[in-house]
Amino acid sequence: MKQFQFVEGEVLLIDKPLDWTSFDIVNKIKYALKKHYKKLKVGHAGTLDPKATGLLIVCTGKMTKQIQFIQDERKIYTGSFFIGATTPCFDTEQAVDQTFSTTHITDELIYNTAQAFIGKQEQTPPIHSAVKIDGKRAYDYARNDETVIVKSKQINIYNFEITNIAMPLVEFKIECSKGTYIRSIANDFGKKLNSGAYLASLRRTAIGNYAIENAMTINECIDSIRVYLAKEQ
Repeated sequence: MKQFQFVEGEVLLIDKPLDWTSFDIVNKIKYALKKHYKKLKVGHAGTLDPKATGLLIVCTGKMTKQIQFIQDERKIYTGSFFIGATTPCFDTEQAVDQTFSTTHITDELIYNTAQAFIGKQEQTPPIHSAVKIDGKRAYDYARNDETVIVKSKQINIYNFEITNIAMPLVEFKIECSKGTYIRSIANDFGKKLNSGAYLASLRRTAIGNYAIENAMTINECIDSIRVYLAKEQ
């Protein structure tokens, strides 16, 4: 049985399921711990959107002080773009709002476009994102149909590999710096193709040296916590 040290600090690797928010995961773990640890700090390192799956790192106790360092690590994502359409949020949380021609798009154009993204660049986060503007989340402005300017940020794309093309879906693997929005890459990718694109699927497979292969499902994590706490009583 795993010996947890929740107060001294644990780093829990969770494979976040589809349609859960990162806060849902944290709250589930907090609830499992609250009877034994009334004031225990629990936080996550790097938000995943509801429509993304994969590696979410949850820290407890003293390890919450390491969250910023973990968030600063490189990330690796796999997923797919839908070519020929866009959505307001750049992924599948909202319906398609525009469609575009794809008859001019060749495999060579797709491969070359991916390579053009590699390196340091300015990226504008989606308006439907958790980035803060004047103390308020960008998605709150978007939901109220308020016009707001989202400032661009410098990011770095270290590797952008096209792993499969089966139009209208293009599969990819991206290694990038902190703060990179893959949804924005999807939208920009469509524009560079002189068409449109949105993020059809996304999975985070690594943060620094932490890998999805070592992650638990949220149910496995909760079961492990409950077994451990029952033995501690």
